[in-house]
Amino acid sequence: MSCFKGKYHDELIANAAYIGTPGKGILAADESTGTIGKRLAAINVENNEPNRRAYRELLFCAPDVLQYLSGVILFEETLYQKCADGKSFVDVLKKGGVLPGIKVDKGIVELAGTKGETSTLGLDGLAERCQKYYEAGARFAKWRAVLKIGPTEPSQLSINENANGLARYASICQENGLVPIVEPEILVDGSHNIDCCADVTERVLAACYKALNDHHVLLEGTLLKPNMVTPGSDCAKVSHEMVAEYTVRALQRTVPPAVPAVVFLSGGQSEEEATRNLNAMNQLKGKKPWSLTFSFGRALQQSTLKAWAGKEENIKKAQAALLVRCKANSEATLGTYKGDANLGEGAAESLHVKDYKY
Repeated sequence: MSCFKGKYHDELIANAAYIGTPGKGILAADESTGTIGKRLAAINVENNEPNRRAYRELLFCAPDVLQYLSGVILFEETLYQKCADGKSFVDVLKKGGVLPGIKVDKGIVELAGTKGETSTLGLDGLAERCQKYYEAGARFAKWRAVLKIGPTEPSQLSINENANGLARYASICQENGLVPIVEPEILVDGSHNIDCCADVTERVLAACYKALNDHHVLLEGTLLKPNMVTPGSDCAKVSHEMVAEYTVRALQRTVPPAVPAVVFLSGGQSEEEATRNLNAMNQLKGKKPWSLTFSFGRALQQSTLKAWAGKEENIKKAQAALLVRCKANSEATLGTYKGDANLGEGAAESLHVKDYKY
């Protein structure tokens, strides 16, 4: 077999490393039209294009926020939207030193013959979509695979199917200039303990990296977006230090040092819990050849949404809430968070939604 460097080889490596810069992380603002609708409904705001655009402008134009971000994941609609003053969102992000990313999967579908396990749709036409998104300014992509823990789950079928889907997606993205975020999310739903979550996380990640290697994916030009290793949502909580220890150990056993960064999903943890767990990981002694940062959606936006409530007069207050969370998570990537961002009741509120769908 001939070893070749793809057209985007150096660019992919540079962009993946940049997104993983300690002190920065990713804002996941890629909620589908249906999902953002649920968020807006919670604050009594109608789900229409002007309101979605206004909310995203509030996020991307928040004063001093972009310094704490290296990437923002957009939904397709948002990639082409503009601020009220006519500047495109893509240009606003790039000017702030933030790479625009794009959600490219088409949601999940049930795997026949399983107890509600799923695979992810979206490989058809993916190459053409990636080319179009690259031209529009996107430089990385996101694809969410979903696995669950149950008495016999995840099945080997589910593990293999999702690992191969992620690897094929990653390969297509890289051929078209986009850094793929590999996201095998193991849902927190269930009464399993932290040891069970650790075991499943290790099995799933090992399968993913086997598949990525089989598909000749350039690991230096990828990012991993995993769940943190925690007990199930119906099990007693454990300390931040324990979550850190178990999560880092799972990564050490499965994730090659060639991967530049691990950008954790928040998975329904409260804003404060997600930040403290990330901080504990970065304080942990031991081998960590990848930077450990964040790719949070709900855990960066919840307080902001509540503060905004769809009212123009609340924009500054909402942007201030976003700044607090972004700064806290930036500090957590450096292990220097002091727990001083837990303002109001919102930050400690659980954001868990059973069987979460995008």
